[in-house]
Amino acid sequence: MSRLSTAVPPWLAHALRAQRGPIPWSAVVRGALAAGPLLLVAVLAGRTSVGVVAALGAMFAGINDRPGSRRDSVRRIGVPALAGAGGLLVGSYGGQHVPAVVLTLVLTGLGLLAGAVSAIGPVASGAGTQLLVTAAIGAGMPLPEPGWQRALVYLAGAGWLLALRIVVPTPGATAGDYRFDGERDAVAAVYEAVAALLDAVGGAAASDRRVALTAALDHAQDALSGPRLRRYASSAAERRLHTQYAAALPLAEAATALAWAGEAITARASEGPRRLAAAVRSSTHTGPLPAPARSAPALRALDDALLHAADAFDRGTGTDLHTRRRTAKSLFRTAVGSGGREYGLRVALSFGAGVAVAQGLHRTLHNAHWYWLPATAVFLVKPDLGPLASRVLCRAAGTVLGAVVFAGFAALLPRPMGLVVLVALSGALIPVATRHFAAQTAVVTVLVLALVMVGGEPGASWSRIGETLLACAIVLLVGHLPMPGQRAGGVRARLTRATETAHAYLGHVLSGSEDRAGRWALRREAYRALAEARAAIDLTAAELPALARHAEGTDEVAATLERLVDTTTACAVHLDDTGRLTARHSERIAELLDELGERRARAGLRAIEAPGVRVAV
Repeated sequence: MSRLSTAVPPWLAHALRAQRGPIPWSAVVRGALAAGPLLLVAVLAGRTSVGVVAALGAMFAGINDRPGSRRDSVRRIGVPALAGAGGLLVGSYGGQHVPAVVLTLVLTGLGLLAGAVSAIGPVASGAGTQLLVTAAIGAGMPLPEPGWQRALVYLAGAGWLLALRIVVPTPGATAGDYRFDGERDAVAAVYEAVAALLDAVGGAAASDRRVALTAALDHAQDALSGPRLRRYASSAAERRLHTQYAAALPLAEAATALAWAGEAITARASEGPRRLAAAVRSSTHTGPLPAPARSAPALRALDDALLHAADAFDRGTGTDLHTRRRTAKSLFRTAVGSGGREYGLRVALSFGAGVAVAQGLHRTLHNAHWYWLPATAVFLVKPDLGPLASRVLCRAAGTVLGAVVFAGFAALLPRPMGLVVLVALSGALIPVATRHFAAQTAVVTVLVLALVMVGGEPGASWSRIGETLLACAIVLLVGHLPMPGQRAGGVRARLTRATETAHAYLGHVLSGSEDRAGRWALRREAYRALAEARAAIDLTAAELPALARHAEGTDEVAATLERLVDTTTACAVHLDDTGRLTARHSERIAELLDELGERRARAGLRAIEAPGVRVAV
């Protein structure tokens, strides 16, 4: 794939790239037991339209059913489902009671709101998407039930899949309490990532391994910090996992400091974290841990962290997760900031234009499926799914493939039971198809066309292709329109947040504070913000040149920030050991702060001072 990436443009290489990994069989089983059985029960009961709506709710829940903990799945599936029910309610009453022009304006305003909120994070983005797609479906799909019933049925469909996710054990999860198998895997992955970084110290792969450690810590933190009825962990198994996660933080800090120093260490150093990972996975005692040499501050910190882990691992005291919850004010600032405004405008224009064009076609050509065009535009405008040109190409190819496949099945399968089986099969394929946008589009196209036909509407395979191509044209046009303010607002907003969190972390370390828990929370926040900024930069760099040029220089800013945060971590470990910084640490911090200011200026980013940071050189 690396050779391919150098031979073709980035946006095309992205379109040809698919995620890898084992087949998530538990998610496949849930998908098979969700939309299809719900539709079957409704058909047998003579309430087919209810089954169609419930199956739609289960389908969208299946798209959001990703690997992780059960607790995190409540947020990842449940929040978008609630937004989808709200969109269905608004769209249903709007489509029934307001004229076309007013409906277009209402849905455009809804697009502005959903786009701005989507800038907050992945869960908010999923909620914004479901809000708009279901609003279009509610406004355009002819269903006999009133809007409030549609919303409740949609929630029931999503809730059914969520119940399967929470209740059904994951195959192969035999160690410990099966309810926390996702959390256990996530925490074990942190220790494995620490060991991998220690193995890479002094080599070329150290930087990539540090990034992988950040991703593992982010995933574990999300897995453990999902919604709960009580503030603290309420079971012994969960408290133990919290303690094991907290014990990994000083290990990660010491490993990062060793990677910053760049001096190779013995293989013995990584044996301890690997044994801790095995103990987490098997839910057993750690046993004796090999101690590394104590010849340097970072190695002494590593040894101390291993001793602390051995002592705390089995006590299960329910340690805090060292995360700072974002306030409502900070979430609002993100939504109305430069990134939220730019994305909100593009979503509103794409969705509103899709509704207007679809309404025109509906009135002139009597198109019964007009809601598909704006719903398609919503998926196409989402940057989460890749560069714009890649999204358009994958969506078009996936729709054509799905429409052709469905046309073949529809000509052969008995109705309605054959189509119900096709819905169940498509639901089972969704967890695998989410690895590539074109494959996901093809599977969802088959599923939705089957639902439409079961609901009594005529086949719409070929009109689906035409409407998808129209949506592609609309989103491509809107994506290249100039907007008020600077372009690449999402990238700039994330880089600004990453800079602010890096400065907060640096200021805390240099202040000499003894609050290690606060330091670890700031460190986690800084690395997470950096990872989000880097992901946004990499995505923008893969756009067409007309869009990619607006983020030029931002990758250099992110690289400097990464070095600054790594150096801050090395300073923290050294201060713990000796109580003062060496000249090398102080000079490096001063150099990186100057370099950061210069690179932000070259990239057109406003200057941000580091409050309270004083470095003696």
